Amino acid sequence: MKDIPNIPTQGKVQQSFRRGLDSYHNSATHQAEIAARLIDLLKPLAPSHLEAALEFGCGTGHLTQPLIQNITIDQLHLNDLVPECASFAPPQAQFQAGEIQSLTLPKSLDLICSASTVQWLDDLPSALATLTQSLKPGGWLALSGFGSAQFHELISLGSTAAAPSYVDAEGWRSILPSNMTVKHLSQGRRVAWFDSAKDVLKHLRDTGVNGAASQRWTAADLKAFETAYRKRFGTPQGVPLTYDPVWLIAQKAG
Repeated sequence: MKDIPNIPTQGKVQQSFRRGLDSYHNSATHQAEIAARLIDLLKPLAPSHLEAALEFGCGTGHLTQPLIQNITIDQLHLNDLVPECASFAPPQAQFQAGEIQSLTLPKSLDLICSASTVQWLDDLPSALATLTQSLKPGGWLALSGFGSAQFHELISLGSTAAAPSYVDAEGWRSILPSNMTVKHLSQGRRVAWFDSAKDVLKHLRDTGVNGAASQRWTAADLKAFETAYRKRFGTPQGVPLTYDPVWLIAQKAG
């Protein structure tokens, strides 16, 4: 396989999600379910009315919509690496494009939330320290990421598409700032099934989650991948792709 020219990780991630933007919302059904569960977990813990909240990695609105349907927010700040995601933002929101680590964040936030995005942050402990500085005392952090079993089928076959920050549930306790108290932490694998390994690759492309991949595929590569995937993981049901979501709700010390 031929290497793609060296592009910074965040640049490749942006390109990948931009390419899959039109198909993402309908194709990323697991991400939608993960986002909805995050709000289900947050709702009984956080106040039903907040003055200011930030969602980063908002994408096409899988988290934004259940968030605003369940919690009243006076000032909603949205961010995504892909500028075109602004078109999915509700009219009352303020949208800012760019890498969340490099932006000037609003202060005195009651909530910072994100679904299926934190795995793309290269230095997660540093990012969390910076993000939580913008929370008010008593403010909330609600995140979903992915654990170490995420896409393990691809990784076992030599794929380079893994995101840089897969963290299992218990690992979150050691990377959160000391002034954050965990209120909920859980992890639960789920498996997506496909007719072929080629369909797995199409799913990855349609959802943009292969942003760290560094190879081009030839016809011979595709054939070899299909053979290896089916030999290693094939069942009468088809071929699996594992999602390993982790949900975290934490509160800043008052």
